[in-house]
Amino acid sequence: MDVVPGRIPAFLSDQGVGLLRAEDRVFEAMLGGWRAQQLARGLTVAHIEASCRLVGRFQQHANEYPWTWSPHHFDEFMADRRSGHRRLALSTLRSNAGAIRAFCCYVTEPRYGWIPFCEVTFGQVPAQVVFEWNAPRHATDDAITPGRRSLTRTELQRLFDVVDDFVDAEFAKRSKRWLPALRDSIAFKVAYAYGLRRRELAMLEYVDFGPNPHVAHYRRFGAVQVRWAKGTGGSGPRRRTVLTVPEFEWVVPLLEFWLSPEGRERFPTADRSQLLWPSERADGSGVRNFDRAFSRARERAGLPGELTLHALRHSYVTHLIEAGYDPLFVQQQVGHGYSSTTALYTSVSTDFKHKTVQRIIAARLRGAEAHERSADRE
Repeated sequence: MDVVPGRIPAFLSDQGVGLLRAEDRVFEAMLGGWRAQQLARGLTVAHIEASCRLVGRFQQHANEYPWTWSPHHFDEFMADRRSGHRRLALSTLRSNAGAIRAFCCYVTEPRYGWIPFCEVTFGQVPAQVVFEWNAPRHATDDAITPGRRSLTRTELQRLFDVVDDFVDAEFAKRSKRWLPALRDSIAFKVAYAYGLRRRELAMLEYVDFGPNPHVAHYRRFGAVQVRWAKGTGGSGPRRRTVLTVPEFEWVVPLLEFWLSPEGRERFPTADRSQLLWPSERADGSGVRNFDRAFSRARERAGLPGELTLHALRHSYVTHLIEAGYDPLFVQQQVGHGYSSTTALYTSVSTDFKHKTVQRIIAARLRGAEAHERSADRE
């Protein structure tokens, strides 16, 4: 029989071998088997270790072992997590619940052999303790905090005007800060033009851009390969291709300028790597630098303090929807696995909503008039 990754180890299956501190040894073996099962699924080591630590924390909180866990142990654990001194985000609580649910799925799956072993050894068997009725709810109203929204077009214009004015002012003063300011200004516009996350933006390389054979006039900037997209469930970075769209074609000459001798190559570190955003001393500008630069620009523009660099991604989704793009296309552009996630990013303007309603009413009126004319002819 083929060995299934995560199956109960042979030394536990040998009934002739006695175990010292059997409960602890078996629980450690369960965690070890779960690690092997997750590795076989291609999950990242960081995700696996974080999940195992969380399950270990749950075991210590319950002071029980998986074959004696029950839903009330999970309820008490989550209640303490919610009421701790540090307020946890709902997304964190859902992640905690997901890890415990996944572990229980593993130890209750017959192919791994834990159920018959625990029945013989302890007289009890593991069971699932996380259900829809006791897990943190996944409601759209809670998934995105009020501050995480798209910028209005007026706010967006004000932000970009402020960063451009800052570049001009620093250049006029002959300040050495003008070049990093220019880099950050262009980076913010690229983030908006392609709907990028912060890490995706920071990890871009100039070789990631390429032509779109269907839109030749965009030349080498018809599309960008995002190689460091957010993974799901510990799967590691994913890839996606983001096309340059007509509403954002202004980014093409901007990128051409940045990759000319007058832009990126002005940095003395530009030849160290292929990263799109070189730093004054390091190979590339990191996420924290972009966060700080955005915060300073936001303050100078007088925008609400809760807005972050991620708001540019929300703005990209919203403005594509307002421009009439198919929601599935938008979903693929930003790399969302589910349309409901893309919907959370969309905060269309009141004017757009009114126009949409007006188009629907006008279409219905035209239909009613056509029906009346047809009835009159009959």
